[in-house]
Amino acid sequence: MMYKQLAKYYDLIYSWKDYKGEVNRIKELIKKYKKSEGDKLLDVGCGTGKHLEYFKDVFSCTGTDINAEMLEIAKEKVSGVIFMQTDMISMDLKKEFDILLCLFSSIGHVKTYSNLKKTILNFSNHLKKGGIVIIEPWFTKSTFDAGRPGMTTYNAEDIKIARLNSTKTEKDISILEMHYLICERNKDVEYLVEKHDLGLFEIDKFIDFMTKAGLKAEFLKDGLMKERGLYIGLKL
Repeated sequence: MMYKQLAKYYDLIYSWKDYKGEVNRIKELIKKYKKSEGDKLLDVGCGTGKHLEYFKDVFSCTGTDINAEMLEIAKEKVSGVIFMQTDMISMDLKKEFDILLCLFSSIGHVKTYSNLKKTILNFSNHLKKGGIVIIEPWFTKSTFDAGRPGMTTYNAEDIKIARLNSTKTEKDISILEMHYLICERNKDVEYLVEKHDLGLFEIDKFIDFMTKAGLKAEFLKDGLMKERGLYIGLKL
């Protein structure tokens, strides 16, 4: 399970991310595209709930994630939100929402086109008529820079984190091997390794799956992060 041991460090590793700015952009897209009347929002793959911190002032929010450790952190940090542990491929919440979000490339973790098709249909089934889904994808094959090394660091007085990763592709999967060095005050240096396999999904296939799931689909090239874009689907 990804981030199992690292869940408590997740928000430090991604402290560079402008969650508030991203939420403001998404709120504008919701205003532009949503046709349903309600305010029920579902964040799938919500992690530690950082986006939901800024959505809960306007929407009635639910967050789901496959990772129990991340959800524990979300429950501690974000009040007024319902959190549930589910797998996005097979979840059945027996509710419909006005907005369904799947951000920060979480969709890449379904890995295969077969799973992607099931997941998008599942998303559509959780939407009210006139509701919208906004999905922030992982890279496509042409935009993924295989072989490029990556590095992220976090430097505070009482904790230092360095993450280096290698990147490669095998067929329609990108493979990131993440090596972490973590040093906290009065503790030995900890060394952890994680492997992330993420599906490289082409835009035309993604749009096709959305259309077949009863969504009026659009791809916005200008997304939240460089070269990832955003998919928006209106439930017909």
